[in-house]
Amino acid sequence: MKHYKVGYTQGVYDMFHVGHLNLINNAKKQCDYLIVAVNSDDLVVEYKNKKPVIDQDARRMIVENIRAVDKAVIANTLDKVVQLKKYQYDAIFIGDDWKGSPRWEATKFELAGYGVDVVFLPYTEGVSSTDLRVIEKKKVEE
Repeated sequence: MKHYKVGYTQGVYDMFHVGHLNLINNAKKQCDYLIVAVNSDDLVVEYKNKKPVIDQDARRMIVENIRAVDKAVIANTLDKVVQLKKYQYDAIFIGDDWKGSPRWEATKFELAGYGVDVVFLPYTEGVSSTDLRVIEKKKVEE
């Protein structure tokens, strides 16, 4: 397993769950300094067409209080090169459920030109914010 100086990961982290925690902890095992970007409310609405349940400042506060996180920031873009220029990371971590997707294959190719590795980490099966929302909605409807 390769070790990196600065690692970066980015997500919504809405309704924070063990899958989020596993991703962050696994990323930290592979780098000295871990930056975790929390997608802004406006960004989430823009690309997911839904408003997060928990607002961006509260989500950032939750993330920054995780032992493995060295710095938590708000992200206003999905462009990983923009974020690279801002945070100077040498590895970006993402769940392996994205492996092979056109978006992440393009990102992997683009970041390789900057000497940055895309590291796919094990996805925690059976837990996602989307699934939790659906389960909660069904409970309310019953």
